[in-house]
Amino acid sequence: MPATHPPLAVYVHIPWCERKCPYCDFNSHPATGALPEREYVAALLADLDQELAAVAGRSVTSIFIGGGTPSLFGVPALSALLDGLRARLEVAGDAEITLEANPGSSEQQRFAGYREIGVNRLSLGIQSFNDASLRALGRVHSACQGRAAIDMARAAGFDNLNLDLMHGLPGQTLAQAVDDVELAIAADPPHLSYYQLTLEPNTYFHRYPPPLPDEDSLAAIERYALPRLAQAGYARYEVSAYARPGHRSRHNLNYWQFGDYLGIGAGAHGKLTLRSRRRVHRYVKQRQPRAYLAAASTASRVVSQRDLEDADLIEEFLLNALRLSDGFEVEAFSLATGLPYARIAARVTALCGDGLLQTDGVRVAATATGYRFLDDVIARFDERAA
Repeated sequence: MPATHPPLAVYVHIPWCERKCPYCDFNSHPATGALPEREYVAALLADLDQELAAVAGRSVTSIFIGGGTPSLFGVPALSALLDGLRARLEVAGDAEITLEANPGSSEQQRFAGYREIGVNRLSLGIQSFNDASLRALGRVHSACQGRAAIDMARAAGFDNLNLDLMHGLPGQTLAQAVDDVELAIAADPPHLSYYQLTLEPNTYFHRYPPPLPDEDSLAAIERYALPRLAQAGYARYEVSAYARPGHRSRHNLNYWQFGDYLGIGAGAHGKLTLRSRRRVHRYVKQRQPRAYLAAASTASRVVSQRDLEDADLIEEFLLNALRLSDGFEVEAFSLATGLPYARIAARVTALCGDGLLQTDGVRVAATATGYRFLDDVIARFDERAA
């Protein structure tokens, strides 16, 4: 592996939410009573303290506070968290600091405070501007609250704003999907995460599937939405990410470009390139909030960890890099994995012949068809397959 490290980010997981959505497969837990904000922030920093030696001397380029619903935490708790991160890590002066928030009225009142403590990017879980769709998704906010949250975020000084928007919702018609896209464009955020609802394992919707649009309806929605977003100035730079110039998510790009990240919090995942062992190391923290709080300052906070084998490195690099519309540079494969490009060259050539990948010898990317069947493309690189 090369001597230099990839960029380093920090992911912070706050696992509580007001109510568990039936489609959600994230590590989230409905809040009952007052949240242990001070105790949890102390646990997060104690967790981080155990990992500082592994990233000594490295600068942090982005911080992402996700959940759950992190905006359920008040400004003092998140201020203490960010102060603790800055005291322990070398956080770049221009670091992107993102907070996920839902449009509930209680969170809106805190937006200005979040901006004052250094959060410079807000990601709002709008999901839809249609009240019936929001009810079907189990969301706790209304369409009116969603629009109000956007206005309040802007009033608080958040010009770097992402809206999460879903399509393929229970009972959704093409007209409703078109309205959602148009209302999102009218809101004029610099970044949109636009993605199809999927029924993930271990969710209520997976056990009790709602009526979803059929394949023809989904195709019609995409035939409208993708050109319309492009027309409105949103470039699709990843499977579900659309941005105006200069507003790509730096934190998410770090994932997709196989950068490193510390993961702190209940159920958080992390990835570090360990030059001393010439390996990429992944780990996962205690999932249950109570168990995490008890173990945060001990080795038992980590419930699983492993060094990636070569086949895992190839699969994980491509799983991330080929999600990007620009794909990856040939040189970046070796820099990120420590493996020669020759290891995948024959498969790239074969997939190009099948019209699923394209390359000019410098960069490799999925074609439009390959983008639609990305899981199948990645599977073709599996060295363990017979």
